[in-house]
Amino acid sequence: MDVILRRPTLPRTRRAQRRGYQAAVLLAVAGLAPATWLHLYAGNRVRTVADVPPVDVTMVLGAGVDGDRPSDLLARRLDVALELYRAGRTRVILVSGDGGGNRYDETKVMRRYLADRGIPQTRIVTDESGFSTWESCVRAKRVYGLDRAIVVTQSFHLRRALGLCRAAGLDAYGVADESLTWGHLGPTVYGSGREMFAAIKATGQIVLKPDPRVNSPESDEIRRALNG
Repeated sequence: MDVILRRPTLPRTRRAQRRGYQAAVLLAVAGLAPATWLHLYAGNRVRTVADVPPVDVTMVLGAGVDGDRPSDLLARRLDVALELYRAGRTRVILVSGDGGGNRYDETKVMRRYLADRGIPQTRIVTDESGFSTWESCVRAKRVYGLDRAIVVTQSFHLRRALGLCRAAGLDAYGVADESLTWGHLGPTVYGSGREMFAAIKATGQIVLKPDPRVNSPESDEIRRALNG
């Protein structure tokens, strides 16, 4: 009589554990793939204040305000823009964010912060309809006619911002606020964790290129600021 040897079967609990582990690995890979792609897509465009090429316009992306004051992370972004201006790396600062509605006027707070620290009002341009990173990038190109810019945001956000700018047709360099400090650890950890999900959304925006929520007519504010 032939003896048929059967492979031992894993107990049901072990099979479930293995499948759960495999599913977790697949989910992790799927979640990290867009962020990795954006990192590569942005290219070698991350610089410092000291080595970024001079570009006429620097765009600061909004990050929330507390009443009439910028949030800690937004203030740090604005401080980087101040450094760029004082170092002669840029001539005009475009602040892009939520310009009001029923909540707050983010761009007004950003403008006042820069002006209070010595940036001439004529050198600050506000985009009040930069409701997202994608919209800020698209509007910088379509509305304000930018071809090149320096983009300022936190380091955990910068690669995504550069990838979106490139997809919008904007040749951009990025200068980051290195915000991973004990004083800003909470917002930084939250922002870093959020980036995995934001990268998935950004990948869709790069592929589909949706129109911004507000389609404003072309503006010559940047040109006038540069000539002023």
